[in-house]
Amino acid sequence: MRSIDLRSDTVTRPSPAMREAMATADVGDDVLDGDPTLAALQDRVADLLGVEAALWTPTGCMANTIALMHHLTRGDRFLAPASAHVLEAELGTSAWLAGGLPVALEHDAGAGRPTPAAVTAAAAPAGPYFALRTTLLCLENTHNGAGGSVTPVAEHRALVGAARDAGLAVHLDGARLWHAAAALDVPPSALTEGVDTVSVCLSKGLGAPMGSLVAGSAAFVDEAWRLRKMLGGGVRQGGVVGAAGLVALDQRDGLAADHARAARLADGLTALGWPVIAPDTNIVLVPAGDPAGVVAALAAAGVRAVPFGPGVRFVTHRDVGDDDIDAVLERAASVDVPA
Repeated sequence: MRSIDLRSDTVTRPSPAMREAMATADVGDDVLDGDPTLAALQDRVADLLGVEAALWTPTGCMANTIALMHHLTRGDRFLAPASAHVLEAELGTSAWLAGGLPVALEHDAGAGRPTPAAVTAAAAPAGPYFALRTTLLCLENTHNGAGGSVTPVAEHRALVGAARDAGLAVHLDGARLWHAAAALDVPPSALTEGVDTVSVCLSKGLGAPMGSLVAGSAAFVDEAWRLRKMLGGGVRQGGVVGAAGLVALDQRDGLAADHARAARLADGLTALGWPVIAPDTNIVLVPAGDPAGVVAALAAAGVRAVPFGPGVRFVTHRDVGDDDIDAVLERAASVDVPA
């Protein structure tokens, strides 16, 4: 029995077209002279995001760290939605390397989404010169920890507006921004309006084997080159993986199908009596008292999922088809309903 892997949308394998593009990529030494394929990828992403420039990084964690190092000085306080990736899944680099003190904002506007009023209240001056100063708001769209929840365009604008009124810079962790844009049927640039910096990922849902980009003004990207090198992210013939990124961008149209399959999976699990949280995008969360036990039972039935917070996470992706969803539901029927 073939195991169906729904642990993440990063488990995808490069397609034959992607492998061919990687094998034939035009390359150069990106540290010395610049790599032509990486340059093409960076220009294309900057255009999609509606910003001046972008820089490829090996990982999304590095992309976010570069942005935070740019925005924060040691001891600065920054705001982010509770359970944001920069708070929970990047090994404390926001404090360790960027020197910032994180403050979590409750999701008072819905899953993964703080209200502008919460931003305003949290950004208020804390006291005299020796008190903490708040300088940055980090947003995340979609919000991974909240199950791939989407922040709509109007809410995004309102949050950025509240940050601006409070004198804060804004960084957007857009690792799955492509998913948010697909779910809302808007261009990605509609979801970056007003931000100072933004990161996007090429391996989450789009199928590239690695790579993210951090983007913003040309002046920011000039500094980001130095910060990337400082963090050990200088690459030589990066066009090999840059070519995979260009193909990945051509695969964005497939995200809507991933979302549809996630909705069908959620509906099917609900019909089996599972306590499913309806997904906005391609992440399905199921609350469970014993997540590890549910994951083990699913694995025995040939379905790979992961414990995630107080439950279990399933993520649809381009390597999972309609027949796979049918098979997952058949196999889940043999597993005790999570309690």
